[in-house]
Amino acid sequence: MKLKTRITELLGIEYPIVQGGMMWVGRAELAAAVSNAGGLGILTALTQPSPDELRREIDRCRTLTDKPFGVNLTILPSVTPPPYAEYRKAIIDSGIKFVETAGHNPREHVEDFKANGIKVIHKCTAVRHALSAERMGVDAISIDGFECAGHPGEDDIPGLILIPAAANKVKIPMLASGGFGDGRGLVAALALGADGINMGTRFCATVEAPIHDRVKQLLVDHDERDTNLIFRSLRNTGRVSKNSVSDQVVEILKDPEAKFENIHHLVKGADGRTALETGDLDAGLIWAGQVQGLINDIPTVAVLMERIISEAREIIQSRLANTL
Repeated sequence: MKLKTRITELLGIEYPIVQGGMMWVGRAELAAAVSNAGGLGILTALTQPSPDELRREIDRCRTLTDKPFGVNLTILPSVTPPPYAEYRKAIIDSGIKFVETAGHNPREHVEDFKANGIKVIHKCTAVRHALSAERMGVDAISIDGFECAGHPGEDDIPGLILIPAAANKVKIPMLASGGFGDGRGLVAALALGADGINMGTRFCATVEAPIHDRVKQLLVDHDERDTNLIFRSLRNTGRVSKNSVSDQVVEILKDPEAKFENIHHLVKGADGRTALETGDLDAGLIWAGQVQGLINDIPTVAVLMERIISEAREIIQSRLANTL
């Protein structure tokens, strides 16, 4: 059963399911698997060490799928920022049709992508940010609830409130993000006013995810309580999986005098990559959302996607219909 929504029409996909851009995880094998299964796979631009490497990864993805896929470009404040304009040019020159943007001040990137005929989905954690992105001219919004992995913002609004609050005001198509991993979540997102779902953590626990099996098993073993909120006192809240590293970060930042310099040695991105690639679960931060509590297996992407759609169909056609 196809599920036709404004998101499937905008992206030219069969199912309203998008894979979120994830650092070190959004590589060709996962993105292609999601696209081949009827969703929209996403490569993560900054996972690649250079714009030329991104071009090669885009080419590699095209050898694995003939379906639409996109690229994520996350713009974060940094003392030594990556060459965002060069990554943007690589995306444009490679003929990518869909981009997920996230982070701060994306205007110049959005304007350039739009000028080159690229559809832009912008990830937001607040209704006011979604409305700002809509005015900027993006084509769709991904609204990220407090349950999500990564940075949920500082308002602490869960999806059950944030999604319909955004749907009340945002006019363009909208993805619900944060806490989604099964057909129940997809139906709920549609009922709350979204046009589809964006999944990150759930796609990490699949056969094709390019991370170590021990990390995938960690996601299965953990429940919904097994995340830590870090950087709270620094006003840059992040949600990560519980491990010895994130526990240390939380403990250090309990001191009101603590600064980022006190935890810098624990939160380096390179250490997180080591954890994902080697399976050393205490090598660095492992970013994951509360949806860990809904993950019970490690299927192929195709099996996961078909299961989600089958469950959604059963809920819509049987369970809900029988309540009328």
